[in-house]
Amino acid sequence: WEIASHGYRWWDYQNVDENVEMEHIRRTVQIHKDMLGVRPVGMYQGKPNINTRKLVVEEGGFLYDSDSYADDLPYWTREYGKPHLIIPYTLSENDMRFAIPNGFSNAEQFSTYLKDSLDYLVEEGRRGCPKMMSVGLHCRLVGRPGRAKGLEDFIDYAKSLSDEVWICRRDEIAKHWYKNHYPDDLRSSL
Repeated sequence: WEIASHGYRWWDYQNVDENVEMEHIRRTVQIHKDMLGVRPVGMYQGKPNINTRKLVVEEGGFLYDSDSYADDLPYWTREYGKPHLIIPYTLSENDMRFAIPNGFSNAEQFSTYLKDSLDYLVEEGRRGCPKMMSVGLHCRLVGRPGRAKGLEDFIDYAKSLSDEVWICRRDEIAKHWYKNHYPDDLRSSL
């Protein structure tokens, strides 16, 4: 498991001063180092503002951020002077849907939705259009016994497709993307 950095506070950073957010990013990194012995390699602020990605790039040491819902595959941005990888996140294939109105009511709904999503993406992959499926998980949500069964069923199903599905962490996706999809005009600087 990769413990993903979810920021220092669960704030909506929309109107937070840039210097405060920069300090929060620094504190986040330090807490990870203190608690886990290593810095986080990815950042998902969750409720970013127009400065968040710039501050993540300036902090350095991050392989990626996930503050985007814009695509099915990772992509590069050069907005802040060097290539920065974005590994999109999703709120649809996410256990947070147990906590919202009209979300998942039980483990079977969660599992069925994830399996249906994976089947569709695998079919696209068979046609030469590979995709990434991100599944957002939170201990306090999917960790409940009646919900964990749905996750277990989905993982068993995904493992049954091992010839076509790579089950991995975001840091592994990032390393794969740097190795295989780094912008060609900058590859010699790696």
